Amino acid sequence: MLKQAEVIEKLQAAIKEIFDSTGTVKATRTGFAGTRLLSQEIKPELVIQAETKEKEKYLIVLEVKSAGQPRYARMAAYQLQSIRANRENVYGVFGAPFVSEESKRICQEAGIGYLDLAGNCLLRFDNVYISIEGRPNPYPSTRPLKSIFATRSTRALRVLLCNPKRDWFVKDLAKEANISLGQASNLKKRLLEFEFIKEIGNEKAAKFRLSNPEVLLNKWTEYYSYRANRTRNYYSLDDVKAIEKELSDYCESKKIRYAFTLTSGASLVAPFLRYKRVFAYLSDSIEKVALALGWKEVASGPNITILEPYDEGIFYALQEINGAKVVSDVQLYLDLKGYKERGEEAAQFLLDRRLRKQW
Repeated sequence: MLKQAEVIEKLQAAIKEIFDSTGTVKATRTGFAGTRLLSQEIKPELVIQAETKEKEKYLIVLEVKSAGQPRYARMAAYQLQSIRANRENVYGVFGAPFVSEESKRICQEAGIGYLDLAGNCLLRFDNVYISIEGRPNPYPSTRPLKSIFATRSTRALRVLLCNPKRDWFVKDLAKEANISLGQASNLKKRLLEFEFIKEIGNEKAAKFRLSNPEVLLNKWTEYYSYRANRTRNYYSLDDVKAIEKELSDYCESKKIRYAFTLTSGASLVAPFLRYKRVFAYLSDSIEKVALALGWKEVASGPNITILEPYDEGIFYALQEINGAKVVSDVQLYLDLKGYKERGEEAAQFLLDRRLRKQW
């Protein structure tokens, strides 16, 4: 990760190069931080003095952050709006190693520009309009997002998404998700960076609440596949409804934890697809269940797929429909989204008919 001083130095060179390449504006002085603006002491990280072709002079004030996530963009926007208040010829710019799409939107709504080390920018003041987009991140790091979607963290994500209107303390989320207090605290910090949650109140240990459930869920689908679970394929001469009834009855009688998902889950929760294959999670006793119900394990042409959960969080917030256990709507959406047999359509149907109504 680049140090703050390195980011500032590179942004200074980048904005000067961008201005010089336009022929419409030039940087006449750069790099004087700690400038006094109109008798009020303000210490932005970087100030550029610029002059347009019309000889109009501007102070381009950069608020530089170590990351380009939405939380940092919003902080910068607030600071820059304060600096610009009642001042003419002062233009604010959010600077970061790489500015995310959501952060760009925040900047535009706040009336400020943005610039990153890839050279992506939006600079709009006076008669100057400079927009550069599509350049890749020269310093890619997916660590913050990967930590959000790590196995233990996803337990907490299910809790939040299945209880979208509840306010949480970190300790309560940790308990509900069966993760450590430290894991829950670190996850909260990451979720705040991307504005997936918002804090309620100003006290030191503030409660927090989910703020962008649909964005969070869809971002999760980029990191999730139902194939992360170990699968076992079987064949039975019975039709799918008979198989599902036999499976649920047997598991209930033997107190085996199970839950239908994918096509089987969708048929119960939000019927959309015709299907010829049963999908269910079983926590254990897979061979025992298969033997008891007369299933034959096959390498091809299965009409039963049993998934062995990669984590116990799969079973959070099970629902009972017509006497059968089904994964939560959140888990069902995740599984369907990556299923090739029209799973994305079924996921959208579930989103429209059920999930959005809960949020």
